[in-house]
Amino acid sequence: MVRINQGIKDLVSRGAVTYQLDYSCCYNTLLLDEERGKLFVGSKNYLIALNLENISKHDKKIYWPAPVEWREECNWAGKDLHAECANFIKVLHPFNRTHLYTCGTGAFHPVCAYLEVGSKWDDHQFRIDFNQIEDGKGRSPYDAKHLSTSILIGEELYSGVATDLMGRDFTIFRSLGHRHSIRTEQHDSRWLNDPKFVGSFWVPESDNPDDDKIYFFFREMAVEGQNLGKSTFSRVGQLCRNDHGGLRSLVNKWTTFLKARLICSVPGSEGIDTHFDEIRDVFFLQTRDRRNPLVYTVFSTSSNVFKGSAVCVYSMNDIRRAFLGPFAHKEGPNYQWVPYQGKVPYPRPGMCPSKTFGGFQSTKEFPDDVVLFARNHPLMYNAINPIGHRPILVKTNVDYSFTQIVVDRVDAGDGRYDVMFIGTDIGTVLKVISVPKESWQNMEELLLEELQVFQDSAPITSMQLSSKRQQLYIGSDTAISQLPLQHCSIYGKACAECCLARDPYCAWDGNSCTRYLANTKRRFRRQDVRNGDPNTLCSGDDKRQEEEVLENYKSGRNLGKATPEKELLIFH
Repeated sequence: MVRINQGIKDLVSRGAVTYQLDYSCCYNTLLLDEERGKLFVGSKNYLIALNLENISKHDKKIYWPAPVEWREECNWAGKDLHAECANFIKVLHPFNRTHLYTCGTGAFHPVCAYLEVGSKWDDHQFRIDFNQIEDGKGRSPYDAKHLSTSILIGEELYSGVATDLMGRDFTIFRSLGHRHSIRTEQHDSRWLNDPKFVGSFWVPESDNPDDDKIYFFFREMAVEGQNLGKSTFSRVGQLCRNDHGGLRSLVNKWTTFLKARLICSVPGSEGIDTHFDEIRDVFFLQTRDRRNPLVYTVFSTSSNVFKGSAVCVYSMNDIRRAFLGPFAHKEGPNYQWVPYQGKVPYPRPGMCPSKTFGGFQSTKEFPDDVVLFARNHPLMYNAINPIGHRPILVKTNVDYSFTQIVVDRVDAGDGRYDVMFIGTDIGTVLKVISVPKESWQNMEELLLEELQVFQDSAPITSMQLSSKRQQLYIGSDTAISQLPLQHCSIYGKACAECCLARDPYCAWDGNSCTRYLANTKRRFRRQDVRNGDPNTLCSGDDKRQEEEVLENYKSGRNLGKATPEKELLIFH
């Protein structure tokens, strides 16, 4: 790997920017607002609005600490006054054209508020009406260390969160809006068993909004199998947006909640797979069909034998298929989990009440046997395998784990590529693509760059990507960084170097390595992401210089000292 050291002046000139706030930390909640040109940030005791073009300029801040009496009560309970007894902002969503909805831990007294941000990008409103603070139980965690997720749809908030001080009652909870609050069954390990939530998404199922479903991604202690011990399984849970709960059973509880296991493993010899069992983050890459986004996930392993991470990609069709498969069933404490062989009641549990399926107007109209079956069988028997039945990226025996992922779909000269930006727990970002070998079905991973974003190696805890502005926004406990998606100028000053980089963002324009644009003149453009072969592409350029570049690359590759990958060191 060629290591390119970049000084602060070089980075500033290329647009790399860092933001920090005195007396705050934990920039873990990011909301990208393209329309207003703002990056809204939730941190310790502060709400922040930053300029998307340059996050170091024109910031706005709201100081929102927990009341003194709450902090003192928190401290009396044995918590650290400075590290834990504060208001850590954990929820930040668009609410309407003029307001955001936000919640924080409130020193173990969760609170929520409406944040006025104005209706246009140049509006100067940025304030909270502190007389309208709401109870945040079931919306924000009590403890900042507890993983949670939420999504706001219409005026309803769907949250995966702990609803108690001790972090023992985890639930998927719907609040706000005009309907009754609704949640998962309480204290039933078949539903949720000490879950760690990592993401939530709304996906339409048909043209009928009554069929819309919400998907929650989490990892939890496995309930399946006597021989597993305390094993962690990764899950995806589904529920219907128009679920009103049951009439006599599961009152104000989900009647459509189901969950299935996510598999991310490398096939091994004699049928023994290497499993990456702990899901860390999930990213939905939208396609032309809103009903079928690609689901990118990052996993790590809880194994004591080796350390590793992987990226697995799932299709929504495979996820839906698992929820249409057999239910997992167990007769008693000493029995194994098996596929349910009996008659499944109608309408099938997990189906939404709508004209599309059965004509039921509400879940309160579901027959009692349907609700009872749903209560006792939330788990599906079939697991969900990734596309290709294996990860698209694996890293083992390295000194880091994957923590975050965002993906940008990029059109290059020889096809369309999904560029993955993967955050790690040592403050680096990997820029990776999958390229076809013999065919588009047989892919190989290609590491384009490894970016050391935070000098203090703080784990990356949040990421947002703006394709429109070609910028990446990265949060950690210590700072926020802004990076351009492409750094074409670092790939040298020759056609061969540019082509060998195999970066879909970059192409040789006849004079330098610059951003690839599909509408530029083909006469001068040189790019070969799939093969990285400059022999034919660059034959018309400075021959001596190209031959020297190729010879240096080949000799370095043979010695194992250099590849077309780049490493960029970024300091703040």
